[in-house]
Amino acid sequence: MIPHPHGHSYFARLAAALNAAGSGDLVLFTDWRGDPEQLLTDDGLTIVEAFVCAAQRGAIVRGLMWRSHIETMGFHGPKNRELATKINDAGGEVILDQRVLALGSHHQKFVVIRYQSPRIDDVAFVGGIDLARSRRDDATHAGDPVARPFPAEYGHTPPWHDVQVEMHGPAVADVEQIFRERWEDPAALSRLPWHAIPDIIHPRIPREPSAIPRFTEAPVRRGTCDVQLLRTYPRRKPAYPFAPQGERSIARAYAKALHRARSLIYIEDQYLWSLDVARVFSHALRTHPDLYMVVVVPKYLDEEGALTIPSALLGHAEAMNELQAAGPDRVAVYNVENHAAVPVYVHAKVCVVDDVWVTVGSDNFNRRSWTHDSELTAAIIDKERDQRAPFDPAGLGDGARVFARNLRLTLAREHLDRADGDDSDLLHPAEFFAAMQASADKLEDWHLSGRRGPRPPGRLRPHAVARSPRWQRVIAAPIYRNVVDPDGRPLRMRLTKRF
Repeated sequence: MIPHPHGHSYFARLAAALNAAGSGDLVLFTDWRGDPEQLLTDDGLTIVEAFVCAAQRGAIVRGLMWRSHIETMGFHGPKNRELATKINDAGGEVILDQRVLALGSHHQKFVVIRYQSPRIDDVAFVGGIDLARSRRDDATHAGDPVARPFPAEYGHTPPWHDVQVEMHGPAVADVEQIFRERWEDPAALSRLPWHAIPDIIHPRIPREPSAIPRFTEAPVRRGTCDVQLLRTYPRRKPAYPFAPQGERSIARAYAKALHRARSLIYIEDQYLWSLDVARVFSHALRTHPDLYMVVVVPKYLDEEGALTIPSALLGHAEAMNELQAAGPDRVAVYNVENHAAVPVYVHAKVCVVDDVWVTVGSDNFNRRSWTHDSELTAAIIDKERDQRAPFDPAGLGDGARVFARNLRLTLAREHLDRADGDDSDLLHPAEFFAAMQASADKLEDWHLSGRRGPRPPGRLRPHAVARSPRWQRVIAAPIYRNVVDPDGRPLRMRLTKRF
């Protein structure tokens, strides 16, 4: 199990895995957004070139790209179509999948590679990093030179913080099965005529997926981590054959994990927007008075729309107020900037509970991700216990686990400008909370002083939620609840507020 806390390291590993794929090997991927021009490596290899070359070498390349909504709404359908067309022309098969609810999307982001050769380990990459421009940043957060249009506050090459996890062993076959379930869904890829007509005119995008050969043997176990794959699918008509009532295992897993939370919840998330989701965390905070919560989010939204901004701010404010009310002295929310004081866009979707249970995936902490769109998250528990005190942060006998603690410390050292190993004061939850707070306060004071003197180490700043005027919030409320953060649960679950 290898975490990749930046697009730069992830894309380099992905490029190496794709370059190793040859005749008869299986390459499967699914994504929300793709850009053919996105670089994978420093020597200029692009996303589309890596997949095309694998297909030309005889690899069985299959992809599921979300078809996307219309471009005039700010979506990216043409880029997804271009990526699909280029891979298909090389002998691969990529389809555009719109088997979603109204205003929904396929948000899963993963790659699976199964090799014929026993000398090469099968691999799966799961997380929040799209195969798209702006994602290939590194720990310096200077941004991706292949940038996308973005709000001006993030500069010409927006700094981007994201996380993907690389898996080997039996979990690879589980991720493969998730791809196959969607691929073999008998429902029409799209029933909208303005989708069907372009496909008929430009037949290089298949409308009927072909069969995918099966590997009969699962990969052998590697490492010490157990992986549970969690998903979201909405209740849909016609129903998903593999989830006839939809699936909300992501939401349910969080509810179970937070029921056991006692010492520290660490979150990095793009959209902590939903009051329904915040209540799951606030219940844990109210139940356990020694429980701390640290949240890292982006400073600004990734949109500039006159309707979407007030709607998103409304949901964000509701969620933050709920958490702060549950633990006013035990909840800290930060955003991140680089050393040039440019905000870093936090796109990660990570949670670490009590240094035991970890999630890395595509789901954000909002109702849309927990009920409405397709999502995939890896929940990870390492069998190996960490021997540094505190040995059992939760006090429940679970101990602290190596993968969970190391991931939390790796992310914290980056945000605090610490060297590898400089984290002895970050092990205990209360000391971790205090260290993050002290660093953010010093950097904020430096900004308030007019940036006099040397810049203090660290990249965290206290996060303040902007509030729209009351009239905008009144108008935005129905847009937020029905468009920005819709509910994909069956009616009975909505009424009883269950997942």
